[in-house]
Order: sequence, then structure tokens, then C-alpha cells
Amino acid sequence: MQYNWNWKIFWEMSPDGSGTYLSTLFVGLQWTLATALSAWIIALVIGSLLGVIRTSPVKWAVRLGDAYVELFRNIPLLVQMFLWYFVLPELMPKALGTAIKQMPPPWGSFVPAVLCLGFFTAARVAEQVKAGIQTLPRGQTMAGTAMGLTLPQTYRFILLPVAFRIILPPLTSEFMNIIKNSSVALTIGLLELTARARAMQEYSFQVFEAFTAATLIYIIVNIIVVFGMRWVERKVAVPGFIGPQVAGGGH
Repeated sequence: MQYNWNWKIFWEMSPDGSGTYLSTLFVGLQWTLATALSAWIIALVIGSLLGVIRTSPVKWAVRLGDAYVELFRNIPLLVQMFLWYFVLPELMPKALGTAIKQMPPPWGSFVPAVLCLGFFTAARVAEQVKAGIQTLPRGQTMAGTAMGLTLPQTYRFILLPVAFRIILPPLTSEFMNIIKNSSVALTIGLLELTARARAMQEYSFQVFEAFTAATLIYIIVNIIVVFGMRWVERKVAVPGFIGPQVAGGGH
């Protein structure tokens, strides 16, 4: 059976009355970016705290941070998405759980998706932050102590500013991953980009056009992220410290 290509389908009206198929895809892109950015804020904050905790001298805090990372890193994202959406409301106090379940669409899917992606990616960010801090020479910590700084001040003013510069490339990869992982939210009813492409395919039966457009949009977004983060890397680089000349160690 021959497939009937129809690239003009994007300018036809969608049966759901939301506009053309192309505008439907761009609405899905907006929800994808909103989900990814919101989840990234959660992941960066929690992941940074966990990364610091796991390099601290407090052993019980280190074990707690390690347990978090192992828990969230070893449960499949899809399973975690279902847990946040279906199970969490049942474990909360009845009034709060009912309020969560009665949230109007798309917020009833958006909030669990953001929390799931945020906490899942935080475990990966924690690994990057820990690696960045451990890459620094021990002399920097001792220098902070010699200057009379407390341990939190040493992290804040000496270790973290340099560590974050070192881990910008892997953090860029994690941000790209969270954009792509947001597609898993279609399983709980969030009409993000992949879900909109799937709906377009179901309405029009133009499966190749729908998912080709979604693929190109994902590629363009991730290319923008890559070039944007490269620009940030150049702006915040420390001359003579971060680069090939220090790959063998610090001073």
C-alpha cells in the first residue's frame, strides 16, 4: 500500500478546533518548554544541594544524599511518572490528595510531570556537582579555611563558582535530556509536543509528517540550547584555570 504524503497538512485546521495542525504543534512545544524549564529549576536547586552534601564531612548527610541518588537513578522514569501521578495523591492527606486529583487540565498533569522530572534529574545533577567539586584541588578548601571562612562560605565563594564552570558541558547535556524526557509526560495526559504530534497523526493519519515535524522541532530546540550554553561557557571561563592546560590537575 502506497503512503500518501501531504506536507500541506500543517496548514489545515485541526478537528479539535485549536487552530491549524502547525499551531497545535507549537502549543505543544510551549508546554514542553514550560515543563522542562520548571523541572530544570527544581533539578538544579536540589541537585546542587545534594552535590554539596555528598562532598561534605558529615557522614550521615553523605549517606542520605547517596541514598537519594541511588533511589531516583535506578527507578525507570516512566515508573516514577506513574508514581507521582497515580500513587502520590493517595498517600497524602485526604483533602490534599483530593485537591490534587481534581486539578483542572492541563495542570493536573503538568504539576506531577514537573515534580517527577525535577526530582529524577536532580539525582543526575547531584552526580555532576559532586564530580565538579571533587575535581578541584584540595588546596582551595584549605585556602578557604586559612582565610577564616566557614565551610558553607568556602563552598559558596570558592568551590562552587569554579565547579559550576567546570561542569557546564555535562549540565548542558542534562538540560537537553530533560527537554527530551518531558515527552514521557504524554503517558499521564500532558499535551506536550510529542502528544500533540501523536494527536495530529490520529486525526489525519499523516504519521510521517507529524513526527518528522516533532523531530525537527526537538532538534532545533536542542541546537539552540547547545549554542546558548557554549556562549555561556565562553563568558564565564576562568583564563588559565579551566581548559586543556589544567586537565592534569590544579595548583
